[in-house]
Amino acid sequence: MIIDDLATEALTRYGLSPQATAELCNVSENHTYRVDDPENGTFALRVHRPGYRTGQQIESELQWVDALREDGAVDTCVPVAAPTGHRVVDLGSHNVVLWEWLPGTEPDPEGDDVIAGFRTLGAVSARMHAHARAWSLPAGFDRPVWDHEHTLGAGGYWGRWQDGLGMGAEELALLARLDETIERRLRAYGQGADRFGLVHADIRLANLLVDAGDVRVIDFDDCGFAWFMYDFATTVSFMEEHPRVPELRDAWLDGYRSVAPLDAADEAELDTFVMLRRLLLVAWIGSHHTFATEAAELGAGFTSGTCELAERYLSTH
Repeated sequence: MIIDDLATEALTRYGLSPQATAELCNVSENHTYRVDDPENGTFALRVHRPGYRTGQQIESELQWVDALREDGAVDTCVPVAAPTGHRVVDLGSHNVVLWEWLPGTEPDPEGDDVIAGFRTLGAVSARMHAHARAWSLPAGFDRPVWDHEHTLGAGGYWGRWQDGLGMGAEELALLARLDETIERRLRAYGQGADRFGLVHADIRLANLLVDAGDVRVIDFDDCGFAWFMYDFATTVSFMEEHPRVPELRDAWLDGYRSVAPLDAADEAELDTFVMLRRLLLVAWIGSHHTFATEAAELGAGFTSGTCELAERYLSTH
């Protein structure tokens, strides 16, 4: 497989020993490998999908990851520089990044500690948002903007939700009403500096590592400029229909407010951001099901479930 060959080549570019091995862990936007080197230790290697992020965008991600850790906002992964000094290595067809391996496990979304996990997500999000508001962006900083145009609009990064799986005339009509309502409400909510800025944009339990009480945040590949409350929507990605979501939302709010205040307008639009994210994921499944395992598994059933959520949301919004 060509991606495996690229991973093997990347190990030599980072100066790892000939005994180093790379084992595939995950395929989504990128291919992620666990790297074991008997001489240098354990690492995580990310092979980036061509065309999704430029080298400058990836370096910008690393700059914020560094700043969050160095400024004491949250604990994050440490990127490893190649012998050339570059942290983003261009293999010609793909960019790659090597990270120090972090110990820990993901909180179980079905476990007894899920409420505590969502309180942690809320507190972590509040600390990252405070950092983003105060941080001076480095020269040349470049990350995507997750506004309506680049999520559900014609310029959507993950394609058109209209091209999601299982789309018929009824689904298209209902979800078009949903899209119009989301756009209208978010236009009224606005993009002032107190509401819109640099966010993680995928801050799920799967992107926390907990080790003996220490919490670390990983996978900033989608970080960019969006509404701060969009981060809540990402916490319930793929589980928006779960009956415990209202309880999880309350736990997230408790955690957030333990660090920073939220006004009534922020809380009032949390459901809107959940539906924005859900419709964006319909587009993601439509454009990624041929190569991303999770997208293929969710399939057309995700569109059907989105329609049920849309009916419920539109009845009150």
